[in-house]
Amino acid sequence: LEPDLVVKRQEALAAARLRMQEELNAQAEKYKEKQRQLEEEKRRQKIAMWESMQEGKSYKGNLKINQQELESGASTSSTVPKPKANKKPLRSGGYNPLSGEGGGTCSWRPGRRGPSAGG
Repeated sequence: LEPDLVVKRQEALAAARLRMQEELNAQAEKYKEKQRQLEEEKRRQKIAMWESMQEGKSYKGNLKINQQELESGASTSSTVPKPKANKKPLRSGGYNPLSGEGGGTCSWRPGRRGPSAGG
């Protein structure tokens, strides 16, 4: 093959790799900054919880409110959980598999005695 084409191709590959590495480094830096912010927020929540405990106030209610604010701010998706329909129980309340009553159509019977019929 022609040597200038090979050299150009290698230079283009090196440039593309360098560009991709720079993008990856930028993404990693953004991720680290986001993690630092989350840790700082957790630390603030712990401090607030500790202070409210020292004052004798309830802290769980405040914590839930703060978490809801964080979740609403952090997640931009608008997924709403479906309300659960009233489900009927699978079997009636008086079901007891050991009593033999109240079961269904299934009842266990022992197999036939003797050797299998074949021949």
